Amino acid sequence: MNPGPDDRPIYLTISPGYRAFLTLIVMLGAFMAILDTTVVNVVVPKMMGPLATDLYGVQWVITAYMTAAAVGLLLTHNLSHVLGLKRLFLIGLFVFTGASTLCGIAASLPQMIGARIIQGFGEAFIMASAQTILFSIYPPEKRGLAMGIYAMGVSFAPSLGPTVGGWITEHLSWRWVFYINLPTGLLNFIAGASYLPVMARRSGPLRFNFMSYAFLSAFTVSLLVLLSKGQQLGWFQSSAITTLAFGGGIALVLYLLSELLSKHRLIDPAIFKIKVYSLSMGFYFFVLGLSIYQLFYLLPLYYETLKQLTTFQTGTHMLAFAIFIAIVSPLAGILSDRIGPQRILVASTCLYLITSYYLIPSLNYYTPSFKAALLTVPLGISLGAFFAPLSAMALSKLGEKTAQGVSLMHYLRFVGGSLGTAIATNTLEKSLALHFEGITTLQNVDVVQRYIDTAADRLEIFFPDGLAAAKAEALVGRIQQLQASSLAFQDTFRHGFIFAVIGSVFLLLILVTDRRQQLQDLTKR
Repeated sequence: MNPGPDDRPIYLTISPGYRAFLTLIVMLGAFMAILDTTVVNVVVPKMMGPLATDLYGVQWVITAYMTAAAVGLLLTHNLSHVLGLKRLFLIGLFVFTGASTLCGIAASLPQMIGARIIQGFGEAFIMASAQTILFSIYPPEKRGLAMGIYAMGVSFAPSLGPTVGGWITEHLSWRWVFYINLPTGLLNFIAGASYLPVMARRSGPLRFNFMSYAFLSAFTVSLLVLLSKGQQLGWFQSSAITTLAFGGGIALVLYLLSELLSKHRLIDPAIFKIKVYSLSMGFYFFVLGLSIYQLFYLLPLYYETLKQLTTFQTGTHMLAFAIFIAIVSPLAGILSDRIGPQRILVASTCLYLITSYYLIPSLNYYTPSFKAALLTVPLGISLGAFFAPLSAMALSKLGEKTAQGVSLMHYLRFVGGSLGTAIATNTLEKSLALHFEGITTLQNVDVVQRYIDTAADRLEIFFPDGLAAAKAEALVGRIQQLQASSLAFQDTFRHGFIFAVIGSVFLLLILVTDRRQQLQDLTKR
C-alpha cells in the first residue's frame, strides 16, 4: 500500500482514506507517549516503597525523563534527514515501548531512572516525527485541521492522565502504567512499519555538530535539573544549585561560540529570520510554558491537596475541561484553514485571559467540587483553540525547515514547562508561608485561646486532658493551614495570567507583521 517513489509532495500521492488511516497510526503513538507522562506523574508516590526511596529520590523518575526528552529533541532534526521520518518514528516507538517494559520490571531507583532516560529519548523521537509527518501528509489548505488533530492528542492526553493513573492506582499495580504500553506500542509499530510511506530524506553522510550538541545538552541538563530541584535544595543557598547555574551558563556560552565558528551548525539561525515563526515561539513559550503549564500543574494539586479528593476523583474533575479540548481542537483547525489562524488565535487568547484572570483564581477551599469543574470548561475551550492555529501559523512558512521548527517547538515545551512548574511551586510555597504568618498576626489571641479551651473541653470525652488540649491546638492549626492554602492557590493561579499577558505582546506583533505584509502585497499589485 505504500506509494511508490515520486518527486511530488507526499500529500498528492495518497487518498483521503489512506491519509486518515496514517493519521490514526501517527496519533496513536503520540497520544501514548504524552499520556504516559502525566499518568506516571500521578503514580510516582506509589513507587517509593518498591524502589526503596523517599519523595525526593523518586522525583528523579520525572526529572530524568524530562531531561532525556529535551536532549533527544535536539537530535531529531538531523536524524530525520538521514533516517527519514518513518524510520525515526518507528525507532521512537521501539525505544519507548522497550523502555516501558524495563520501567515496569525495575527493582531499584537506579534501574528506574536508567529506563526512564531511554524512554525519554523514545518520546522525543515520536513527538517530533509525528507532528512533522502529519504536517507533510496534509495539503497546505488542510494543515490547520492536521494541527487540530495533533493538538487534540497532545492537549487531551495530559488532562486524561490523572483519570487513567487514578484508576490504575486504585485497581492495579503502578507497574501497569508501563506494561500497558507494550501491546499498544507493538501494534502501533507493526501498523507503522506496514503502512507509513517513506518520507523523503537527504542522501549523503550525517553532518552533525557534536560539539554544539554536547554544549547545548549540558546547558539543558543543568537548567532542567536546576528547575526541578531548586525548591527542594533552597535555590541559590545550595552549592549544588549554584554549581548547576554556573556550569549551565558556561555551557551556553561555549555552545554559542561553537555555533559561530562551525560550518555545520546544530540549529540553522536562518529559521529565526522568519518573523512569524520567531514571534510564534515567543508566544508559545510564555503562554504555553509559563502560563498553561502552571495551570496543568496546579489544578490536580488543588483538587487533591486542598479539596481532599482521591486521585481518581481528581481525574474525573479534570475531564470536565479535557473533553472540551478534544472537541474544540479539530474544530479550531478546520476554522483556521477557512478564516485564517490569526483570528482563531486572537479569540482563544482573549478567552484564556478572561479565564485565567476571573474564573480560575476564584477557585478556593469553599468552592464546591462540581462548580470548580464547571469553571474550568472555558479553560478547555480556550486551550482547544490554542495549539492548532498557532502550529499552523508558525510552521506555514518553514518549508524544508519544518522538521527543525517542530523540534524547537517541543524543546521549548519542555524548557518552558519546567520553568513554569518551578515558578508555580515557588510561588505556592511563598504564598502559603506568607498567608499563614499573616493569619497568625491578625488573630485575636484571647478569642483563639477561648476556642481552643472550648474544643479541648469537648475532646476530653474521648482523650486524656493533655492530649485533648494538643488536639484542639492542632485543629486550629489545621484550619489556619487550609485557609492559607486556599489563598495561596488563588495567588498562584493569578500568576498564570501575568505570563499570558506578556505572551500576548508577541501575538500583537504577529498581527502587526501580518498586516504589514498584506499592505506590501497590495502595493506590489
